[in-house]
Amino acid sequence: MEGLGGKWKISRSLVVIIWSFGLAAVLVSAERGLRKPGSNLIQNAADESETNYLLKVANFLWLSDESGYQHIWPEMQFNWQIVAASIIGFLGAAFGSVGGVGGGGIFIPMLTLIIGFDPKSATAISKCMIMGAAVSTVYYNLKLRHPTIDMPIIDYDLVLLINPMQMLGISIGVSLNVIFADWMVTVLLIVILLVISTKAFFRGVETWKGETPLRKEAAKRQEDNENGGDGADYKLLPGGPDKKTENGTKSSLKEEVPVLENVCWKEFGLLCFVWLAFLVVQITKNQTANCSTAYWVLNFLQVPVSVGVSLYEAVRLYTGRRVIASNGQSGTNVRVGQMFVYCLFGVVAGVVGGLLGLGGGFIMGPVFLELGIPPQVSSASATFGMMFSSSMSVVEYYLLNRFPVPYALYLVLVATIAAFIGQDVVRRVVSILGRASIIIFILSATIFVSAISLGGFGIVNMIGKIERHEYMGFENLCRYGA
Repeated sequence: MEGLGGKWKISRSLVVIIWSFGLAAVLVSAERGLRKPGSNLIQNAADESETNYLLKVANFLWLSDESGYQHIWPEMQFNWQIVAASIIGFLGAAFGSVGGVGGGGIFIPMLTLIIGFDPKSATAISKCMIMGAAVSTVYYNLKLRHPTIDMPIIDYDLVLLINPMQMLGISIGVSLNVIFADWMVTVLLIVILLVISTKAFFRGVETWKGETPLRKEAAKRQEDNENGGDGADYKLLPGGPDKKTENGTKSSLKEEVPVLENVCWKEFGLLCFVWLAFLVVQITKNQTANCSTAYWVLNFLQVPVSVGVSLYEAVRLYTGRRVIASNGQSGTNVRVGQMFVYCLFGVVAGVVGGLLGLGGGFIMGPVFLELGIPPQVSSASATFGMMFSSSMSVVEYYLLNRFPVPYALYLVLVATIAAFIGQDVVRRVVSILGRASIIIFILSATIFVSAISLGGFGIVNMIGKIERHEYMGFENLCRYGA
């Protein structure tokens, strides 16, 4: 937990990128609001001086009556596209659920390149698939215990601190998804995913090296004591257990318990409260006119709900009534600065998830690993939070009429089944090999493949728009209509 500044270097670059694009969107929206109806000051100025570079950039980024977005919803029928999409979606959901990232980076290229959806509709359907995979994974994990500590595999306190802020970020990200042009999304994808995948890979290498001496120690203990189970080395994870736990055996800790015994109901109830409050706001907002006073008031009502619940958990952590114990440091209270950074990451993860159609686990998974949390717990906790945030973004996209329901239902079923199978297979592999770092490498590989596939498709799509001289600027949120 020490050296926080060095561990969070990624945060500055992510926040700067999100902030820059968000500020640009606000500025162009404000510029349009200040102009009188029927006026065209930017165009007139450009006609007077075509050499004015700034005005050319302004015209490129913002024309109030132009739009570069069109729905493309292929008809659902049994053909080679649906078969290929099912296979790729199955693999993406299986690997994505194991890493705790959802698999959106694989879903979106599949939906656009194979089935033929437009990028923004693909983003919405991707969120549906992420939700299905997350629900299936959470159901699988609800009965599992922490590999080294007597607690659930899901760290409810950590999720309760971060997830309300992540859901707030989701609402911001969905709105930005309407405003931003495809090429802007492509730039964000390439930069963010490559940085995160690189960071996760080096974390995996570090964990692999830490597991090697523990495996040797477990093998030696098994030779001395034939009663040492095959999974003893699986219990020894670097950076997680304290000395007392490390000297235990597999029989000292339960791997599975009944679901009802493994749920922290108070924390779970608070998360459900946030979800329901956001749901009511989104449904009510859908009945108001875009950019009306009621529209903005309802949007801002989400802030006190999310901040209030996260602040409640932060106070409990600061006073020592609750602790983030999943990293094995149960006696350590979380400092104010650390909690602020965690909540900031939650907002960024939500914005990125809502904007790009990715699961918030793409950011929260690596962050949890940096906190010293074992890979199994990191994946389970990130997915648990992602279940709430992704389902909320699905509701928002549905209210915006961003995806065809039949296609979404079928692909959600595929992702749900794949996630359950993927969790079971990888858990058995980790138990046999005694290397939880496999989960981190799956996380890193999934993010890297997502960066290459999404980035490549985005660049090709951007070149095509340039050749066709299509509008590539910001969209008008206030005029958005499905």
